[in-house]
Amino acid sequence: MYTDVRMASNSPAPNSSTRFYGELARWWPLIWPVDDYEEEAAEFVRVLREAGVAGTLLELGSGGGHNAFHMKPHFALTLSDLSDEMLAVSRALNPECEHVQGDMRTLDLGRSFDAVFVHDAIDYMTTEAELAAAMATAHRHCKPGGVALFVADAYRETFSEDTSCGGSDGPDGRGVRYLEWTFDPDPSDSLTCTQYTFVTRELDGSLSTSSETHVYGLFPQSTWVQLLEAQGFSVSVVTEQTSDEREPRRLLLARRS
Repeated sequence: MYTDVRMASNSPAPNSSTRFYGELARWWPLIWPVDDYEEEAAEFVRVLREAGVAGTLLELGSGGGHNAFHMKPHFALTLSDLSDEMLAVSRALNPECEHVQGDMRTLDLGRSFDAVFVHDAIDYMTTEAELAAAMATAHRHCKPGGVALFVADAYRETFSEDTSCGGSDGPDGRGVRYLEWTFDPDPSDSLTCTQYTFVTRELDGSLSTSSETHVYGLFPQSTWVQLLEAQGFSVSVVTEQTSDEREPRRLLLARRS
């Protein structure tokens, strides 16, 4: 499953009032089932292990905790997200993990970890200043010699417009379907948009529809590297290993000196 069809809930101002991260958060397990994350989570574990990571890991923008579900056998996880509702979903799935509500741009837990992991929630950083702030958060929570792994869906040079759909049914009879349309309304700026439409079916068969637009930042890979180096990281680009029929993503592995 390609992560470009998933929303991450640690969103800045343009997306902070979305219904999905509040009243609709309970539908997350049916929109993108946890099993769909198994292969890519295994890839993140592989990259971190090869970088020498063992022990504690902080995830920024952990959402519903589906990556964490597959990564927790390998690391002691602390999961942070902006949305209390999404954290509640994750707590039900990952009760043994520590959960902390916070904004990836400003979070300060006063302690450090062997690694910091930031999945596609980082795409909600819509300016270079916001992106740098999230990187600074990763840096202050990373032990000397530790690493931060950033997994952006796309850079300016790798972005392509896309339309997809999905969803699933629960064993209790509830169900959800979604349509996603990702596009770049102005290629001259650093923003892209994704329009989401969700149709949910409750236990009594009643249907509800909701639509909303999410705004994402889009920056050249060189900008990411420059901002990470400015924070004090040394950066390696790791090509993702995947069986999906798409171009592998470029993962940024940043080591703190």
